[in-house]
Amino acid sequence: MSKYDKMVEVNRERSEEKIAAAKRAIRKLLDQGERVSVPQLVKMTGASRGFFYKNPIVRAEIDRVMEQQAGTIDPRRGILDKAMEGRIDLLQDEIIRLRQENQELRAENERLQKALNKKSRSDFRRL
Repeated sequence: MSKYDKMVEVNRERSEEKIAAAKRAIRKLLDQGERVSVPQLVKMTGASRGFFYKNPIVRAEIDRVMEQQAGTIDPRRGILDKAMEGRIDLLQDEIIRLRQENQELRAENERLQKALNKKSRSDFRRL
């Protein structure tokens, strides 16, 4: 085997190791329920961004996983949704309370206007 053939063989083995490491990292992120992204894979594997974008095997795996995750919800989003639901409930309760208060104030205003009209009529009759 020539030096060139040996070098090609070593490069092929390294490439296969990188591909295997990338697939392991993708599976690990999936198992942890985290969103798969190239920057995160770069941190986990030490491979370059270009490797993830240019290698057809790894790119196909990333695309497949991202498509699969497109329908899933970020775990933090559930927490935010619950907090927002609580806030919405509080605001709806406040709306109900304010509507009742508004109704009571309108009724009081109407009652006071009638009393004022009666007083104005009685004052007018005295003249």
